[in-house]
Amino acid sequence: MVRAIILVKSRKKLIAARLRKIKSVSDSFPTSGQFDAVVMIEVDELSHLKDVAYQIQTIGGVERTETMVEVQ
Repeated sequence: MVRAIILVKSRKKLIAARLRKIKSVSDSFPTSGQFDAVVMIEVDELSHLKDVAYQIQTIGGVERTETMVEVQ
C-alpha cells in the first residue's frame, strides 16, 4: 500500500468535496494558506499514484498540485 498527500491550489473553494469522489482518495478537506485542499491518497502501487494525480490536475479550476509520498 502506498500512501500520499496531494496539496491542491484551486480557484474553486468547494474543490475538496469534488476530490473525495475520485477513487483512491481516502479523505480530502479544505485548508487555508498557500493551498486550498489536502487530498489523502491510498493506492496499491506507486505507478497508480500518477494516475490519481493526473485525474486531480484535470479537474476544472485546479491550478497546481504538489505530491508528497509517505516514506517507510
